[in-house]
Order: sequence, then C-alpha cells, then structure tokens
Amino acid sequence: MMDYLPDDAPSMEAMDVMDEEFDEAVTNTRVMIKNVSIQEALTYKEDLEAIDGVSDVMWLDDVMDITTPIEMTDSNTVESYYQDGHAMISFHIEDGTEVETTDAVYELIGEDNAMEGDALDTAISQEMTGQEAMFAAAILIPVIILILTLATRSWIEPAFYLTAIGVSVLINLGTNIFIGEISFITQAVAPLLQLAVSLDYAIFLLHSFSNYRKETEDPNEAMQLAMRESFPAIVACASTTFFGFMALILMDFEIGGDLGFNLVKGIFFSFISVIIFLPALTLMFYKWIDKTKHQLLMPSFSHFGQKLLKLRVPALILVTVLIVPAFLAQSQTDFIYGMGSHPEDTRAGSDAEEIEESFGPFTPVVLLVPNGDLAREEALVQEFDDFDEVDSIVSYVNSVGTGIPPEYLDESETEQFFSDQYSQLILNTSTDTEGDEAFTFVEEARSLASDYYEEDYHLTGESVTLYDMRDIVEQDNTLVNTLTVIVIGVILLITFRSISFPVVLLLTIQASVWINLAIPYFTGSSLVYIGYLIISTIQLAATVDYGILLTENYKENRKEMSSMEAMKKSLNEKIFPIAVSASILSSVGFILWATSTDPIVASIGLLLGRGALLAFLMVVLLLPGLLLMFDRVIEKTTWKPNFFKGGK
Repeated sequence: MMDYLPDDAPSMEAMDVMDEEFDEAVTNTRVMIKNVSIQEALTYKEDLEAIDGVSDVMWLDDVMDITTPIEMTDSNTVESYYQDGHAMISFHIEDGTEVETTDAVYELIGEDNAMEGDALDTAISQEMTGQEAMFAAAILIPVIILILTLATRSWIEPAFYLTAIGVSVLINLGTNIFIGEISFITQAVAPLLQLAVSLDYAIFLLHSFSNYRKETEDPNEAMQLAMRESFPAIVACASTTFFGFMALILMDFEIGGDLGFNLVKGIFFSFISVIIFLPALTLMFYKWIDKTKHQLLMPSFSHFGQKLLKLRVPALILVTVLIVPAFLAQSQTDFIYGMGSHPEDTRAGSDAEEIEESFGPFTPVVLLVPNGDLAREEALVQEFDDFDEVDSIVSYVNSVGTGIPPEYLDESETEQFFSDQYSQLILNTSTDTEGDEAFTFVEEARSLASDYYEEDYHLTGESVTLYDMRDIVEQDNTLVNTLTVIVIGVILLITFRSISFPVVLLLTIQASVWINLAIPYFTGSSLVYIGYLIISTIQLAATVDYGILLTENYKENRKEMSSMEAMKKSLNEKIFPIAVSASILSSVGFILWATSTDPIVASIGLLLGRGALLAFLMVVLLLPGLLLMFDRVIEKTTWKPNFFKGGK
C-alpha cells in the first residue's frame, strides 16, 4: 500500500533520502524465538543474516554491550528485545523477495516460534490473491448461472451472458500487460466486479430481444428493435459506471488510479462486447435458445408493484429518520489505514497475537538530522528518551557516546550512524503502526525535530507513512465523492433531460451508501479506509443503474397513464431484472468477503455485498415514493415530459 503514496509525501521523501544516504533499511519484519538463551538468540540472528533477502538484522547486541550482566542494564531497553527467555529479533526483507524470504524464515524458526511485519503481510497478500480470486470465481460463477437460470426461460441463455462478459473480462486482464504491474487488490476485485456490474447490459439486451421475438418472426429485426430499445439504458448505465470509476483515477493515493483504470477499461470492453459481440453471437445461435426453453422457474411478479407501493410511506419515514445520523456516523467510523489484522485462525493472525502478548507493539521510526553537531543531537535524543512511547534509541550519541569523536573510529563502526550529510536515529517505539497514539507520536516527533532543525530533517517508518496515507486519502475522499456525484448527476441530467430526476436518483442511492458506511460506526467495528473510500464510489456508480432502469420505465409509462398506475406498472415490469442484477452484485461482494483472508479485499467485499442489497431496497421502496411525491415538480423541471393528464 505504501508504494502507492505519492512521491512528494513527506515519509516517501524521507525514504528516498535514507536510501541515498544509508545502506541500512528500516526493519519491516520481526520474529519471536521462544525459550532461548542470549547465546542461542545470537545464533538465530546469524542464521537470519545468512538468508537471501534478509538485511539489517537487529537485536539486543546492537543497542548495548551484552557482556554486561543484563541485571545491570536499562530494563526497558532489554525488555524490548529479550524477556522471559523469549528473544525478539527485527530485520528488513527486501522488496520483491517477500514470498520466498518469509518462507525461508518460517523454515528456520519452525512451527513453535512466531513472525509478523509489513513484509509478511505483503507476502501473504501476493501468495493468496491468485488462489483466493480463483476460489471466489469458482463459487461465484455457479451462483450467477443459478440466478440467471431462474431469471430466464432457456437453459442455454445464461451461457450467452457469461460468454459476452467473460470475453471482455479476459481482454481487460490481458491488456494489463501494457501497464506492467497492478495491485493485488485490483487483481482480486476488478475482474469479479466488472463481471457483476456489466452483466446488466447483456441482461437488458437479451431480455428486450426475447420480448421482440414474440412480435416478429425475423430474429434480425427483433435484434434491431431490441438494440434500439435497450441502447439508451445500456449507454446511461455504462456511462454512470464508467465516469464514476474515472473519479478514482484522480486520487493522489495511487491505488485509486490502479483500480479505477482497470475498472474503466473493463466497463469499456464490456460495453463493446455487449453491443457488438453479443448480438452477433445471439443471432448465430438463437436456435439453441429456442430448443432449450423451459418454464419460468420464478413466481410471477406481475402484482408485486402494488404490494411494494403500500410500503412507500413507511420507507420514506424510516429513511428520513436515518439519513442524517447515517451521514454523520459514516465519517466518524474508526478507520484502519493500513492492511488491517489477519484472521486469528491463520498462522499470521495467531503469531501476531502471541507476539503482542509477550512484547507488545513495536514500531521503529527513523529520524534523519544534519550531522556534525553531536551536542544538539544528544539533547534531542535525551528529549526523545523522555517519551513514554520510545523504548530505546539507536544512535551514535547513546550507542558510542559524544566523548569519542566519530573521526577517531573506523568507518565500519560509524557508517550505520552517519552519512555524508545526515545522522540517523532509530526510535524503537511501543505504539501500534497506526491509531491515535501512533499518529500523535508522529506529530510530536516532527514537532520536536522541527524545534531543533526547523525543516531540515526527515522522518519515516511504517507509522509515519500511514500517517501521511491518512491525510492523503481523507483529502481524496472529498475530491472523489464530489466528482462522482457531479459526473453521475450530469450524465443523469443529459439522459433524462431533467433537473429533478437526477436529484431524486442520487438522493436514493447516496442514502444507501451512507447507511452502508455508517453500520460499522453503530456496531463499534473498525473499517479499512481503502475499502470505505473505494466503495463510496463503486456503490454509487454501480447501483445507480437500478434507479435508472426503474425511472426510465416510469418516465415512459407516465406518458400514457397516471403517476400511481405508471409506478405500479414500472415496478411490475422492472423489479425482476433489478433484483437479478442486485443479487449478482451482492453475491460478488459477499463471496469476496467470505473467501478472502486479505483484510482490505474482505472489507471491500462486505461493503459491496451489503451496499448492493441496500441500494436494491432503496430503489424498490424509497425511489417510488419520491417519484410519486415529486411528480408535479418533476413534470415542471423536465424538458418535454409529455406526462399523461388524466389525473392521479
């Protein structure tokens, strides 16, 4: 995730300076070796140093003279590395080697010892994403086939849907070779999301084709009429989704661009496939559809609209009561900005819990300050020593001492502390990688360093990068959500030639987004912020299609009948395809949530599954009430509505 921070983020600039000035890297992994003596721990340290991909191994002997009896040394320092016979060894795993290196470390430490860290998180994500994506697809595709089989009158028709969209998914995945690399989150989420969102287009077309086959014996004419009828709805749905996902590309936190660009490509390829490939495929093999016809397996929805309309007033009251608290709560949720925690039933999850119980949190922070003034550096180190969050400090002034000038020592003894321009201080803190305590410490550390060196310092480390990530994604949230609403609003304005239709539609779907994102606040659970940021755009862009389908049908029916009759007819005709679309999108979300061990992917899945269901309920319960309530306003604010004048 940190690779997606912009280059001008303070922590990333600090990382660049450290890479240029020092050979050592910030430790990103640690292992707990149980029931060992100090000498045995040193042997483990040497074995770790010998593993390819491991560097900068740090233990107790790097911060104190271990020939001195530990009873005579600072207990806080010792307990950060060795207590109750357990040794805590920290080290750095090089980028790009995470999977093979963590496997080698596991082989060294065995089943009884424990490992945790950012590099391990990356390795698990890289290793599991492909397997879990295939597993999710293996569950999802039969579910989609079942839903489509229930929704159609032909055993073979679901294959047409999946072939048309499947081809576009494969093309989208294949074109990623021109990008070079994509995020594991994109790899896990984008293909399934593309499949779920764009199946609507195929459903719209073939559903219309099926209806026109009853009116004309010529399949070519039926397809022409079907394309003419469904094309506006497909264009409107594809446009809202396309431009909604485009907003993600403008995020400073570049994971948005990575996922957004893939989804935009996917929607484009799906649109092309549905309007070019699917008609050709259908006309070539329509006889197969005829030969495999069956009775509709679902009950009739012909009188469902009247029943749903009876719930419009309770739905309006309920949403009116909930919408303001939901809006306020969704921004007050306790957010996680990093990867989140692993499930406790995995080794990574149980290891992290075991390490936490024995040694507590451990987050190293690196501070680079101009070298040459040991007295000022010593004063700064003494102030940091007074911080409750700082367990130990690795620096020249407290590891060697100001009494020995650096020029009197061999370069091999000072190179870990000094470069040509900077002194390096490693602050080993007892904070988590993120949270109020960690972020407050980052602010205080920057403030203290600024007091001594003004702007001429650099601070980095996992908690520092997560602090920067928080600031950047919070700014992104405002930008992306505002742009998504504006862009979709403009598309709806053009589609319906109305001011009021877009307002009613956006209010309906946005209410479902706010309620969805407010649930973690009311349940007291933390929410991965990347999931929050992405889903607030995806849910709006993907589920507004339901509202478009119902509203477009209502608008046409309203030209021939009263508002109440038009709404009953629209619900009777469109609730089934809307339910099919929502059930597919919701299935994608819940299957991702159930199958993924990655906290970010699982979070996106849960929010997507729940959001699709909420959007469906809003469209069939709230939207009809709003359209009926504002029918006269809509008529006056729509260009040439031609509404029926025969009364209510």
